Amino acid sequence: MTNKRRLPLLATVSVLAGALMLSGCSDPTKAPESSGGGSSSTLTVSSANFVESEIIGNLYAETLKDQGFTVETKFNIGSREAYIPALTDGSIDLIPDYTGNLLLFLDPKADVSTPASILNALPAALLAKSLTAFTPASAEDKDAVVVTRATAEKWNLKTIGDLKAHNAELSIAGPPEFKERPVGLPGLATHYGVEPSKFVPIADGGGPATVKALLDGTVSAANIFTTSTAIPANDLVVLEDPKNNFPAQQVIPVAAKDKLDMKAIEAIDAVSAKLSTTELIKLNEAVSGDTKTEPKTAAIDWLKAQGLIGK
Repeated sequence: MTNKRRLPLLATVSVLAGALMLSGCSDPTKAPESSGGGSSSTLTVSSANFVESEIIGNLYAETLKDQGFTVETKFNIGSREAYIPALTDGSIDLIPDYTGNLLLFLDPKADVSTPASILNALPAALLAKSLTAFTPASAEDKDAVVVTRATAEKWNLKTIGDLKAHNAELSIAGPPEFKERPVGLPGLATHYGVEPSKFVPIADGGGPATVKALLDGTVSAANIFTTSTAIPANDLVVLEDPKNNFPAQQVIPVAAKDKLDMKAIEAIDAVSAKLSTTELIKLNEAVSGDTKTEPKTAAIDWLKAQGLIGK
């Protein structure tokens, strides 16, 4: 995992901000018509079913609490197939997501060739579901196909396409939805001709169980996120993706439309402004590394260090 795999995306923040204003998703001169998430109303903050999402969810939740909002948390709710409907039916109000995969979930035919094209298309795609998004962070965490150093050397692997020659013996682990999503097995087949003989679904978002399956030889490759601390810790190899099967993945807060008032939106935007890829990796290391800090504690410590909540 190297920094050059993450495109510099700070400039695209203004792209989304403008797009959101044009679509009416977030007008900084006017609070939503509803009473929103003021202190008299409870905001339910959620996360997907993997550690990094829970960490970021805690960043949002603790920031809102510090601003006087009543916050309830429902973490590890599942994949987009579970939490997008939960946002639309009001079961949850706010969740962190990732720009490219979110757009493809909402519109499988969307242009995800560049970070700007993704950010330009997101507001309308979200609005169709009565959802909105706020300013994205520069932090990016992309899907990747990862192998052990031994496998990379044995099969002479550098890019995802190099796996094609080993389809007959190739097994890949990933979340269950990786089997059907455009950037999952269908994308690997379309872009690289990679069609594993076996797919092993593991529902931990590239976490410890997925890493274990890779290390113990249960599978020969795995879908793991690029900010995973397991990659450097185990000398794993991230295969290059020259055809951009995996789109840009900035962290972005997604909410039910008109649920959060301007005070809440500004608080969440302040978190996004501080959350870089480097900082996200530090948070992951605090939780998944040797210290094994609880996600809530890691989030609070980070927010205090960044001056975003009271000491």
